[in-house]
Amino acid sequence: MTLQEAAAAGRRKPRITLSVEDFEQLSVLARAAMSRLPDIASELTDELERAELVPAADYLGGVVCMGSEVTFRDESTGKTQRVTLVYPDKADIAQSRVSVLTPIGTALIGLRIGASIEWETRTGEVRELTVLDVAPPPRP
Repeated sequence: MTLQEAAAAGRRKPRITLSVEDFEQLSVLARAAMSRLPDIASELTDELERAELVPAADYLGGVVCMGSEVTFRDESTGKTQRVTLVYPDKADIAQSRVSVLTPIGTALIGLRIGASIEWETRTGEVRELTVLDVAPPPRP
């Protein structure tokens, strides 16, 4: 089942929250990626369109933002992973640094602890993940 079929079956995506700053930077990134990665850029744009925006100073803990270290469970396999959500130029899978311009990175952005979301792998398989823990990004 594709994500479009899941949506047609009535499955809704969870609410997400983004800081205004993350929203602005991710909007620029999505527009820039539209020509070379149209599917993932479109998915990221869809996520941005449904986000609740808050000032960075009001950003709540327990919400996945850029630079967050996220622990999640793949509900299909039961496997738990811990990754850091980063911009594409900082991605390094060997260091568990996942780009927001990947299907799983786009699925994670803005989720709260306890939230689950279905996402589509690059091979078209629909999976579900649940956010178990979120550590905020390190402060400069």
